[in-house]
Amino acid sequence: MNSTNGGTDTAGAAPGLRRGAGGANLLALRSHNTALVLDLLRTAGPEGISRLELAERTGLTPQAVSKITARLREDGLAAEAGRRASTGGKPRTVLRLVPEAGHALGVHLDRDEQRAVLADLDGAVVGERRAPLDLGAGAQAVVAAVAREAEALVARTLRPGAAGAASLLGLGVALPGPLDHARGVLHRVTGFPEWDGFPLRDALARRLGVPVVVDKDTNAAALGLAVGGEGGAGGSFAYLHLGTGLGAGLVIGGSVHRGARTGAGEFGHQVVQLDGPPCTCGGRGCVEALCLGAVARGDLDEAARVLGAGAANLAGLLDIDLVLLGGRTIAAAPEVFVRGVGAVLDARARREGGRAGSVPVRIAPGGARGVAEGAAQLLLAPLFGRGDV
Repeated sequence: MNSTNGGTDTAGAAPGLRRGAGGANLLALRSHNTALVLDLLRTAGPEGISRLELAERTGLTPQAVSKITARLREDGLAAEAGRRASTGGKPRTVLRLVPEAGHALGVHLDRDEQRAVLADLDGAVVGERRAPLDLGAGAQAVVAAVAREAEALVARTLRPGAAGAASLLGLGVALPGPLDHARGVLHRVTGFPEWDGFPLRDALARRLGVPVVVDKDTNAAALGLAVGGEGGAGGSFAYLHLGTGLGAGLVIGGSVHRGARTGAGEFGHQVVQLDGPPCTCGGRGCVEALCLGAVARGDLDEAARVLGAGAANLAGLLDIDLVLLGGRTIAAAPEVFVRGVGAVLDARARREGGRAGSVPVRIAPGGARGVAEGAAQLLLAPLFGRGDV
């Protein structure tokens, strides 16, 4: 096991992660107007923003802004950032977000390892742990492993009495699908049918004593990328994740597209070769089976070409603006995959006469912990009015 905070034992970790008053206050603030103000405070950065500017940008009355900011200051979420000269009258007080006033846990469960991060209100990672995991070891064993790592990370990072120690919003969990995001229930996770019907959200919430949100790994990663500005306001992109499996997170019109049953983005199981090699999903000739087969043979150029064929299908179907690549397999040879996927998309654009140009391809920022950071955003984003992202 590796830990950016040093050591691997869980000494000092209390049973569960009982949320303190700070975390409760944060969740109570989830109103539309407060979210507007918080988002502007966040984007203003340490330089801050005045109440007058907040009123102008939100369309709220100065009285409403004063009431909201007073509550935020009382709860420790906002603080003075100095004064700014005005065009008339006394200088304006500017306010800033206090990032350390709130934190969210994000956990990425892969088939063979888990990675946990603790992020502040700005989304900055302040602690991280990584440990082996067997997703097929059974529900109770996995729940215990997640709880153990979460408790250890919080105990080491948010020490009792420190700023933000009582401000835990909850836990976001990202793992392979399919699953039901709204209910936090897993379906027949590809390769692990024994998970079918398991209420992971409720099991972890009971164990840890904090709110829990569950989503597919690719959706969580796409959320983190959208919050970070990828694709621009209202843009559309696909995040393709190739690791121990293959999936896609879709952002359409600036929002994560999950589908009515969290079924969107099962990208790896589109059939591109009839009667092709068997896939863990039970089908044959899936993009995932062909891609991972090529990787196993050491033929990364072929793996990139297959991934490109799937990406071209997606680009043609949804008319997306951008393809972002991530996952440990791609991280091992990023240039090969960017070049190979890009070549297939370029060829598609030439066949169509270059009407809209080729879709750009690049490596997603965030690296190995991008999915875990996105999982933390499952808790953070709604505070800033990004719940639909």
